[in-house]
Amino acid sequence: MNLYKLGKLVCSLVFFPLYRIKVVGKKNIPKDGPVIICSNHISNFDPPVVGITNSRNVYFLAKEELFKNRFLEKLLKSVNAFPIKRGMRDRNALRKGLEILKDNHTLGLFPEGSRQSNGVVGEGLAGAGFFALRSNAEIVPCAIIGPYQKFKPLKVVYGKPIDMTEYREQKASAKVVTDRIMEEIRQLHEFHRKKA
Repeated sequence: MNLYKLGKLVCSLVFFPLYRIKVVGKKNIPKDGPVIICSNHISNFDPPVVGITNSRNVYFLAKEELFKNRFLEKLLKSVNAFPIKRGMRDRNALRKGLEILKDNHTLGLFPEGSRQSNGVVGEGLAGAGFFALRSNAEIVPCAIIGPYQKFKPLKVVYGKPIDMTEYREQKASAKVVTDRIMEEIRQLHEFHRKKA
């Protein structure tokens, strides 16, 4: 068993009972081909939660500072995380993300860039739109409805893939595409929060 599968198993054994995780719409995640999962961001626990609530192996971007610790660097790389510089255009990270999608893997993104602990879905950065436009990946919106409280339900909702055909044909801007993705996440969040 590789470290990714081991990490996924351990996180599943901890997070599912601790946060009573309920998953909605898992069938909306394509079983093969390139996929970008775009989620709102409310906690540092979001990456492992997205990782354990779908059947794909997910690659995540993580802030570069985390990789300065040698032990943490090895751990993060073993669970498919790779570094990105915050506050600037990181060509290496963008190239790595596109390579992952070209190889038919799954890229996990949190377009807001930083955590929103107030329960509101914030504005997204252009990076998500960049990956959506520069690849043929299916874009799956995801809403994490918290907060993370022990033994209280946490809901993870996956929406249907967003049709990118028109945006790609018209060569829309990355920000326009990100805004469209964020709107889908926002709608999922609002609808399922009311049902919670």
